[in-house]
Amino acid sequence: MKQLVIAERFCLTVHIIATLFGLAGLLVVLPNPELVLSLPPVGQTAFRLSMGGGGVAYIVFGAIAVSLYAYRTLGLATTLGFMVPSIALSLSSELLGTSTGFPFGHYQYLTGLGYKIADLVPFTIPLSWFYMGLTCYLLARGGLKVTMGSGLIRHLGALAMGAVLLTAWDLVLDPAMSQAPFPFWQFQEVGEFFGMPYRNLSGWMGTGLLFMGVAAFLWRRTPIILSRSLLTLPLMVYLTNFLFGAAITVVELDARFLLPTLLSVVLGVIPAIAFWWRSNPSLKEMADLLPESGASDAADIPEKVAAQ
Repeated sequence: MKQLVIAERFCLTVHIIATLFGLAGLLVVLPNPELVLSLPPVGQTAFRLSMGGGGVAYIVFGAIAVSLYAYRTLGLATTLGFMVPSIALSLSSELLGTSTGFPFGHYQYLTGLGYKIADLVPFTIPLSWFYMGLTCYLLARGGLKVTMGSGLIRHLGALAMGAVLLTAWDLVLDPAMSQAPFPFWQFQEVGEFFGMPYRNLSGWMGTGLLFMGVAAFLWRRTPIILSRSLLTLPLMVYLTNFLFGAAITVVELDARFLLPTLLSVVLGVIPAIAFWWRSNPSLKEMADLLPESGASDAADIPEKVAAQ
């Protein structure tokens, strides 16, 4: 278990560092090519490699970090119960979207995010749906204290808030990735919402609700109780990815884009932090949750939960 934690923290650290290097490259170096020209040949080669593979590394290490975290805290079966539907359904939505315009609007991916599946969707895109979707859903479940025995309303609330957190991230991600000077994808239609079509946002909500709903169904007999300490990594991942999109949107685009950035803070960052803060069961609260989870005593709760 110790080696797993070390690997998880290493991948999270690389994910964060890749985010910062990516921001430095996009915001400082690329707009000032003289900085690259002033580097020795080795430095120029390193810069080209980092810019060519930085987007891939940023997403891949984020996905690995969240996968290791989920395996450690939720177990293999529960992790796969989210990973498989999130990757399969998001990839299906993306392939459908890039082919027909439904459900996100007409758009296409450019370069910088790795090999394209069917020459349409970079393989990193469904990975980002997976790791960001899982962090959003776990934060919502933790904040609303959803367990196996929770009522339907609480389960639906966690699904809705998980999808809202995911879509709130897109409010800063899409402008940064499609309208900044160095885009990774582009819309092929004039968008009504700061360059994005409204159906892009409904497509994000719908896709997130779909695979989170499938995962919730597969998890229906699994007692999952997450404390604040266990939700720290999901919160760090969410804030890191928000920072990436928000920094590019605020710095590279005009003042109009302060509104979607503010909406992302209100609908995403603040609720994510609130969910993290609220999901801190004391020993008494843990005992109160035992009947809901179907466990008769602490020994019936998975070891990863009882160890909190």
